Amino acid sequence: MSTYNRLAATLLCAGGVLVALGAGSPPASDATAATAAVPVALPAGDEPFLTSDRCLACHKGVTTSTGLDVSIGYDWRASMMANSARDPYWQAAVRREVTDHPEVAAVIENTCSRCHMPMANVVEREDGGMGSIFANLPIGGSNAPNAALAADGVSCSVCHQIGPEGLGEESSFEGGFVIRSDTPPDGRPVYGPFEPDEGGVGIMHSATGYLPGEGLHIQSSELCATCHTLFTHSARADGSRGPEFPEQVPYLEWQASSYAEEGTSCQDCHMPEVEEDVAVTAVLGRARPEVSRHVFRGGNFFMLRVLNRYRAELGVTALPQELALAADRTEGHLKSSTASVSVSGARVDGGRLLADVDVRNLAGHKFPTAYPSRRAWLHVTVTDGAGRTVFESGAFSPDGSVVGNDNDRDPARYEPHYAEITAADQVQVYEAIMADDRGSVTTGLMSAERWLKENRLLPAGFDADRADEHVSVRGQATSDADFAAGGDRVRYSVAVAGAQGPFTVRAELWFQPIAYRWAENLAGYDTFETARFVRYYRDMAAASATVVASGSAVVE
Repeated sequence: MSTYNRLAATLLCAGGVLVALGAGSPPASDATAATAAVPVALPAGDEPFLTSDRCLACHKGVTTSTGLDVSIGYDWRASMMANSARDPYWQAAVRREVTDHPEVAAVIENTCSRCHMPMANVVEREDGGMGSIFANLPIGGSNAPNAALAADGVSCSVCHQIGPEGLGEESSFEGGFVIRSDTPPDGRPVYGPFEPDEGGVGIMHSATGYLPGEGLHIQSSELCATCHTLFTHSARADGSRGPEFPEQVPYLEWQASSYAEEGTSCQDCHMPEVEEDVAVTAVLGRARPEVSRHVFRGGNFFMLRVLNRYRAELGVTALPQELALAADRTEGHLKSSTASVSVSGARVDGGRLLADVDVRNLAGHKFPTAYPSRRAWLHVTVTDGAGRTVFESGAFSPDGSVVGNDNDRDPARYEPHYAEITAADQVQVYEAIMADDRGSVTTGLMSAERWLKENRLLPAGFDADRADEHVSVRGQATSDADFAAGGDRVRYSVAVAGAQGPFTVRAELWFQPIAYRWAENLAGYDTFETARFVRYYRDMAAASATVVASGSAVVE
């Protein structure tokens, strides 16, 4: 790989958090209207891809015995996978980077489009060019030859054509998946978890030119790792490059967890199985066991709501009710499956209330994980017997900032990790803070060279001895004995002299997919994409974070 082919990998998933989707089949007329805004790409000769509308024609109309629609096509199109190219935060982040580093702008677009516009990227590179982003925008309004492929995001015919070659190896990371460049006489192979029926093979081949076959690698974490393991090297002002930087490595985090030891894959959590046998297609499909829903559930409820609110501007094709249900289900998944919080040892001693807040990570990787704009933090309050607040740390503000967080107040500073909190302006924030080559705090991905702070909650069973060096804890958390595999314990020591009990201690764990500073730092750029996203963020900032877990205790 050339020097700068890795440079822009850091932006690949700027908004591409996995999400939970809604079920519910729209009427045929609505489904037709929803796909009409984006031109359809059809195969010609050896061209490798079809847009998702061709797949949705058959992979819809599948329901359970209770009437729940579990159609692959409808589930997918409201996901961040389907909307990876539409994501306005990703577009703004890429625009910032090419503005800051124009000397490698073409390489940035080439690398970033690999996993956000993968079909267009593959075609453009096979034609001897480089993958482009802005030539394919706006969605539905570009005349570029591969614009329809670009608009379809991480689509059916890219994932299901990825072969098993090299999966899990370093060469497969940063979009290093393998899709064959030739078309065999009997059709291009597409892979799924089941051995297809002979009749189904004929139908798919005649309708699409693809030849379906069983490929169990499609259910492996290593497949996901191709676009969710990203390293970069900074582009320095003198033209040199910085050291390798692990911009996002959830696959490597998972490898060091008990989830990997137990054989729980990415798909087990992010593509939950239908609880009864169902077909994968309504066209002569037979019921199959353990069918994975294409919901790609994860954490970015906020972006789903941004996409829905500004759907006309962004060329969104998923129906409003699909995205609304997707966002609600994403939030529900966060609240049920991400973390737990408890308060223990609460007591009053010498005019101070002491309490331990325990946070447990229930995910198979760090929490938060992947793209470093994501953060979680503790909001802790102590109220007296009359219900008056005598202490509060980590309150969420309507503008998207966190009260007391140094980084929100000052872009040059950041909040340290705490083993004990004794004042209201101290906040326990679980996050990754990047530094440039001068050691200054940055949200510029092509400037990042190391972590100043990396205290995102470790997964259960995290084994530092077998963990890749790129997933190490950094900063003050390294000396905190209570920050360990599976979670963290924070001691709160609060002055309550003069107040009357009983006292109630309440702790909430909040999560925000795009932190205030990451959005506001885009405001200094005079470009369409950055200005648009800052406008979106400021309009919707009050809904940019949510409580994922809470606990409380009463001290008499």
